[in-house]
Amino acid sequence: MTNRILLSVAVASALWGCQTVETTQGGTVGVDRQQHMAVSSQEVDAGAKKAYSQMMAEAQKKNALDRDAAQVARIRGITQRLIPQTAVFRPDALKWEWEVHVISVDEVNAWCMPGGKMAMYSGLIQKLNATDDELAAVMGHEISHALREHSREQVSRQMGTQMAIGIAGALLGIGDLGQSVAGAVADVTLNLPQSRTAEQEADRIGVELAARAGYDPRAAIALWQKMEKLGGSQPPKWLSTHPPHQDRIHDLEAYAAKVLPLYQQASAKR
Repeated sequence: MTNRILLSVAVASALWGCQTVETTQGGTVGVDRQQHMAVSSQEVDAGAKKAYSQMMAEAQKKNALDRDAAQVARIRGITQRLIPQTAVFRPDALKWEWEVHVISVDEVNAWCMPGGKMAMYSGLIQKLNATDDELAAVMGHEISHALREHSREQVSRQMGTQMAIGIAGALLGIGDLGQSVAGAVADVTLNLPQSRTAEQEADRIGVELAARAGYDPRAAIALWQKMEKLGGSQPPKWLSTHPPHQDRIHDLEAYAAKVLPLYQQASAKR
């Protein structure tokens, strides 16, 4: 009984450090969920910057970084149209140190770390024969995770749990299971699936970013359909960590239709 009480105190202590934050404004899609964070955005951004630098250096060593100049120019062109639209959700994102690289890996994957550190894998471009609209859907989705600070949210949950375990471990003699912020950011970016709520938020904000940038938001639906066909019984890694289901397709259809006027307005100006 004493051990249980001590563990409860440890868990409570770990959670006391959380603060409630509003990372983004709602936009047309109306994403306005409050979030609970136990680690600062400065710590997470610094960790992401460190992890990203190490990963790009490793890709460079393997001669896998930005090998195809045409691919790099294409991805950066799409990114440059998406980034200005982030101001609708959070004006401070315009000041982020945005960076995007294409990594020559035969894998269907893409991601965006906190603070705008992005990567697109050549396997996604080639295996999906992706259109610019579809690539904008992928990148808009990943950028949305960064805007909503989903990695910070996930790291906060992990660190809260690890802090509780660490305190309990010190009391009960089971060791320290903590890890660095940089390692935690890399882990949640590359390995751990996001929650259904986080995925839905990224889907909704992503189609709005694409629409405002002049990309057809309905391409997000076509993208998921392509991914499912490509995967068969063994889905690509990017798809496996973003689990598709009929509810998700219906949600994308509804929100793509909702932001379609934004796409039409943006297209008329181009």
